Amino acid sequence: MKNLGEHAIVIGASVSGLLAARVLSDFYTIVTVLERDAFPAADTPRKGVPQGRHTHGLLARGSAVLEEFFPGYNNEVVAQSGGLIGDVANDVIWIGRNVRLANGASDLSGLLASRPVLEGHLRRRLVRLPNVRVMESCAVQGLATDPGRRSVTGVRTCVEGKQEEIINADLVVDATGRGSSSAAWLGELGYPPPADEKVEIGICYMTRTYRRRPTDLDGKQGIVVAGSAPNWRNGVMLAQENDSWIVSTGGFLGDDAPDNDQGFLAYLATLPTMEIHDVVARAEPLTDYRRYRYVSNLRRRYEKLARFPGNYLVFGDAICSFNPVYGQGMTVAAEEALTLQRCLRAGSNDLARRFFRAAAKIVDIPWDIAVGNDLRHPQVKGARPPMLRFINWYIGKLHVAATRDSTLSTAFLKVVNLMMPPSSLLSPAIVRRVWQGNRRPVLSVRSPAIEAARRSSGSS
Repeated sequence: MKNLGEHAIVIGASVSGLLAARVLSDFYTIVTVLERDAFPAADTPRKGVPQGRHTHGLLARGSAVLEEFFPGYNNEVVAQSGGLIGDVANDVIWIGRNVRLANGASDLSGLLASRPVLEGHLRRRLVRLPNVRVMESCAVQGLATDPGRRSVTGVRTCVEGKQEEIINADLVVDATGRGSSSAAWLGELGYPPPADEKVEIGICYMTRTYRRRPTDLDGKQGIVVAGSAPNWRNGVMLAQENDSWIVSTGGFLGDDAPDNDQGFLAYLATLPTMEIHDVVARAEPLTDYRRYRYVSNLRRRYEKLARFPGNYLVFGDAICSFNPVYGQGMTVAAEEALTLQRCLRAGSNDLARRFFRAAAKIVDIPWDIAVGNDLRHPQVKGARPPMLRFINWYIGKLHVAATRDSTLSTAFLKVVNLMMPPSSLLSPAIVRRVWQGNRRPVLSVRSPAIEAARRSSGSS
């Protein structure tokens, strides 16, 4: 790798920040990661990761990319922290559109562990690199620039309440997440902020951790229930380290799950399967209930800006954050890291324009998946062009066929796991299987909630 400068700074030690720093370490003499939090001694949740106490899973594509940047990472999480590696299509139950997709062996390998464990192992692997350092309890107040404000030359920082100082750098990357201050900092420098795209979803979910028994879920490593009519409630239960389950459930637009045992179980009973409910009903709780609210999908269109300062980039959730129920964030950050690597290999000239345009193409697919599916909910506001309505109709038909066809299940999950583009589901071979599968009766899941809805619909 060629050296592009003496010093690069990454603001934020999130998963995206750690991945950005890993890429930069191949191109800059020194890389410094600035984090406003103090890191916990053990892999426990920290203040700067608001979702750190909630359900996380690393999609197959994200797992593969992390392994590429940090060889042996996945096995290390398993061996040292008790994480689990499994076949995404065979070891996890997937329920969508109120039907259960057929399980079947695949090459989709995913990693299950809590967010603090996933992040902790990444951070420790990163700081082992001889040219990377991490500064804790370091708040970034703003950007430093050259006199003409054409290029960023560093950051203004405050460490543990001490006097503000400037740290100079040849490149600064903002990886501070959804709450990024980049738009405000650009405004202070006389640059226009990026246009925002928002789709309000009002997602709220309740999470609790339980003791996991080997016989739970007949030995499967997890279950994912996507929200659908009649109540659009979602639920997920994933195996974690220390023989535990992490369980999250919630709904759209203020349909919150209660934070008490009776109410939580009653809410789980409204999902289109009783499997999560039945495990929780007899499991030993390991934590209190924890609530998380997420107002909207948010995308900042940096690629459309005509003016942008040199030596500065925005990365990860600071560009785009998605409905967290789809579990895409860490994997998208990993893909953006690969994109940044490719851009840096071509040099530092016009870096921001090249990176933002390439990153926009990365974001397009998960954005369309998340927003397109959220817009199935009739009360979520947003444009529903004919193509979106067709795709949602077609995916519904694919689900019906996939109840008996594990090949279709795997094809769908490759898209969900960002291993294949959505267009792969429209190949002639897949379309033929969808058509054939819809000539047979639907294999619906059986749950009291769904049966009651059907009876009510039939009597009205």
